[in-house]
Amino acid sequence: MTLRIGLIGAGRMGTTFAHHLAFTVTDAAFVAVADSNAETAGQVAARYGVKKHFSDYRALLDQKDIEAVVIASPTGTHAEVVKAAANAGKHIFCEKPLALTLKECDEALAVVEKAKVKLQIGFMRHYDPAYMAAKQQIDSGAIGAPVMFKSMGRDPKRTSLEFAKRENGGGLILDMGVHDYDLARWLMGSEVERVYSEGGCLVYPELKEVGDIDNAVVNLKFANGAVGNVDLSRNAVYGYDVRTEVIGSKGSLFIGNLQQTPLLVMTPNAITHDTIPYFMERFVEAYSAEIRDFVKCVMENGQPQVTGRDGRAAVAIGIAATKSFDEGKPITL
Repeated sequence: MTLRIGLIGAGRMGTTFAHHLAFTVTDAAFVAVADSNAETAGQVAARYGVKKHFSDYRALLDQKDIEAVVIASPTGTHAEVVKAAANAGKHIFCEKPLALTLKECDEALAVVEKAKVKLQIGFMRHYDPAYMAAKQQIDSGAIGAPVMFKSMGRDPKRTSLEFAKRENGGGLILDMGVHDYDLARWLMGSEVERVYSEGGCLVYPELKEVGDIDNAVVNLKFANGAVGNVDLSRNAVYGYDVRTEVIGSKGSLFIGNLQQTPLLVMTPNAITHDTIPYFMERFVEAYSAEIRDFVKCVMENGQPQVTGRDGRAAVAIGIAATKSFDEGKPITL
């Protein structure tokens, strides 16, 4: 048996998911794609041998043979598409973030609950081997009680100015930081209760014109008393840099590195290695694994490992952290 899946959104993330639906998720049948750009939808369909393609996602949802959808449409449309898919009776995998406001999150979750469909959020780091191993070590008590969380998310270049607008992408603190806020809750086993953000437009002055920044630091206070810190940057010119540290009462964990290929070039005056180009290369296995898990969850009537409630919680932290930056003071969730 295979799960018949449609893809909504055929941009950068959509094409990443299209690849995995077509080639690496054996229990899925990739049967349709929709994108507001009809040409893009047609190109993706042709590339992956998909027979049906649409310029209106509602037409895809009207297809009775489609059982589930992967939503990779523009961020600001996520809540709208989730509600429409739930009302159509489709199980849903939604790329992060769930929405840009808590009102939209709550509306989407209410429709999903009423429709009794599955909803999984695309926090792929839960499926990365290094992060999975770290979580297992924490749960086993290997480092004692987690007391400090430190995470960094640094892109090698800035995003487009159109996406940088808060109304489109949520801005640096929400859009880039949402993965780290999710990791903080997951690895520390506690909710974030207070945030305090500092940041600025320090490298790309054009970002200021659209209301965004390029570097930020977000301090976290957890409900169990633990503390944390997230640093975000759009100018890691050396490569894509995602690393996390969890300090415990009996030890520590360090997750991630700057090296893609396990090769050191050793010359008389230097030892060098390559770096990770971007997120597609760093998390290629995780993207495939999260879709496989979603398919398994639907086919076996299980519960998603990363739920809509997890998606809402990460958005709540991002919204509070953005407000903290705007107002220059700590914000209690």
